[in-house]
Amino acid sequence: MVHLIIVAHTPLASALRQVAAHAFPDCGGTVSAVDVEPCDSAESVEAKLLVLLGDASEALLMTDVFGATPCSAALRVADGIKSRVLCGVNVPMVWRALCYSAEPLDKLATMALSGATHGIMQVAHTRPQNQLTKAPAHAADHTQDQ
Repeated sequence: MVHLIIVAHTPLASALRQVAAHAFPDCGGTVSAVDVEPCDSAESVEAKLLVLLGDASEALLMTDVFGATPCSAALRVADGIKSRVLCGVNVPMVWRALCYSAEPLDKLATMALSGATHGIMQVAHTRPQNQLTKAPAHAADHTQDQ
């Protein structure tokens, strides 16, 4: 099973791990969170990630923002063979990764990325019109109907 590591600015990584545990209560050993504090250096984040990667045969690292410290540290420790990095972590990405965590790393990365992108959509709609639910008694000709 692939180890999922969420690396993000504090408190996002821990919050996403809690969301994962909410939907998948048995995922405790599968998902780790590394919250990056404002004072953390890239080297200290790398050291934390190396410890987590040492315990895993394969790992998917999910970071919040490309180019920021969490992503930079993850890119430095990931080898592209036993570990991969995805940026732009969100709840659909984490849940999709958990659904497919038994799959090979290549397929898991593809499915997690698909979950992230398909989880973003515009869902706004127009407001309902204020219509009368029952025509008034004087509207025998139904002029109030729309």
